[in-house]
Amino acid sequence: MAGEGETDGPTGAAASMSFTAVGHVVADFDDPGHAPIQARRAADTTARVEVYPPFRSGLIGLDGFDYAILLTHLDRPVPPRPDPESWLVVPFLLADRGTEVGVFATRHPSRPNPIGISLVRVVAVDADGFDFAGVDVVDATPVIDIKPWVPAFDTPPEPPTSIRSGWYDEPVLGRPGTSPEELA
Repeated sequence: MAGEGETDGPTGAAASMSFTAVGHVVADFDDPGHAPIQARRAADTTARVEVYPPFRSGLIGLDGFDYAILLTHLDRPVPPRPDPESWLVVPFLLADRGTEVGVFATRHPSRPNPIGISLVRVVAVDADGFDFAGVDVVDATPVIDIKPWVPAFDTPPEPPTSIRSGWYDEPVLGRPGTSPEELA
């Protein structure tokens, strides 16, 4: 229940949003349970973003960047879905402990708006898409947006050793390329 001055959710234009896919991923992974957790942990895996014709001119200049941020629509259901009353999930990295945390303190794919974010290394750009390394999505995943990664904008000013990462600071992450299924 909302308190004074609060609402139970968005109203008006904010109540409904839509996005247009600008392309899709072509990858070797068909099942989210087999895809690596986080792009950086799968730095040697490669895939491709095929950009749809109306958006291809947006690729001009991307070849001047080593890294890009992919915003994707996580369109495959990943059980278990969180209880919509609590939005608590058990992250893949805490599965062995069964520890629940709020979905906004995770990168769990079951979210109110299933949007994925991946920092990928740009390998090659051509007229209809680009190849990248650091695959953590499955084949045919819709791409919502592509943004260049710029260290001056995207790197916090504090030294990495002083930046807190909540519960991510605690678990053993396993070997690079570990998938959710392997953690279970």
